[in-house]
Amino acid sequence: MKKSIFFLITLAFTILGGASLGIASGINPAITTGGVMGISLFMQSQKGTIVMAIQKEIWVDYIIGNLFKDNEFLNYCFNADAFVINGTLVHIPQAGSASGVKRNRTNLPATITQRQDVDITYALDEFTTDPRLIVNADTYELSYDKVASVLQEDLANLKEIIANWMLYKWAPVGATRILRTTGGVAAAYLPSATGNRKKLLVADLARAQRLMNKDGVPKTDRYALLSCDAYAQLLLDSTFTTTRDVIRDMNLPEGVINRLYGFNIMERATTVIYNNAATPVVKLPDPTGAATDNDCILCWQKQSLEKAMGTTDFFEQIKSPTMFGDVYSSLQRMGGRIRRSDEKGVVAIVQEP
Repeated sequence: MKKSIFFLITLAFTILGGASLGIASGINPAITTGGVMGISLFMQSQKGTIVMAIQKEIWVDYIIGNLFKDNEFLNYCFNADAFVINGTLVHIPQAGSASGVKRNRTNLPATITQRQDVDITYALDEFTTDPRLIVNADTYELSYDKVASVLQEDLANLKEIIANWMLYKWAPVGATRILRTTGGVAAAYLPSATGNRKKLLVADLARAQRLMNKDGVPKTDRYALLSCDAYAQLLLDSTFTTTRDVIRDMNLPEGVINRLYGFNIMERATTVIYNNAATPVVKLPDPTGAATDNDCILCWQKQSLEKAMGTTDFFEQIKSPTMFGDVYSSLQRMGGRIRRSDEKGVVAIVQEP
């Protein structure tokens, strides 16, 4: 019934529009009306094609718009999107070291040197979702909210996996960039970890601050990312009940820490995991758990870390003859790095057994 009414209304407006166009242009109204009706019928015949293009655009926009949602920490770094080539590769021209300077030079002629420029190049990782079958997917294309609900779980998982790998790429490996927790012992809280670990203290963040100060990196735009367990542990530090200056940076009724020792405090379910080697080694995301797993608090200055987003794509197979529905999947290229080879500006506070 609704389709019939819509057809009649469309037909009436088409005839009226064609007749008006004929009168205004001096062309026979019958000819202009026929032309307008022909165009309308052609557009109706192409409706499926138009719908598919709009649908894909909505999905791509949704992925881009929500990629960093719930992973806010990814916004606080140097953005290298402008250096992405073909959506797959990052290429950053980088100047070599400056020339030397001598006071009251006595040896002449001076030694001639040439600056050695080194380009930074790295490939972006490709993250793809498993294909998802959706029945009657065309019913979702008119509502953004419904589009978001169809593959919400898949895209949430895509975001989470990308964020985990970015943290892995941002985790320092040098012994001088890794500190250990120094509080009293408590039972390990990571899923596979056993035994005890030293608690995270406010003083541990103070040590990270001193190390970054020695690095000479800016004192602004510093961040510390804690797992929810480390965050809860930090709240139990007696410093919060004895030091007035620290309490100013807390929302005591809500149990929220805003800033500590120059770091903007951020919380996430998990961060990165290090093993318990003499110099702890960061583990790959989603590894097999181990008894020696140690949690990490990642501290950084905004210009010390980098992220780059490449190709975002969405794939669809409409009316699959084998799946009896529409099949969808998505692709996102993403990468990042610690910007300095000496890793200055980045500190990992790793649990101490």
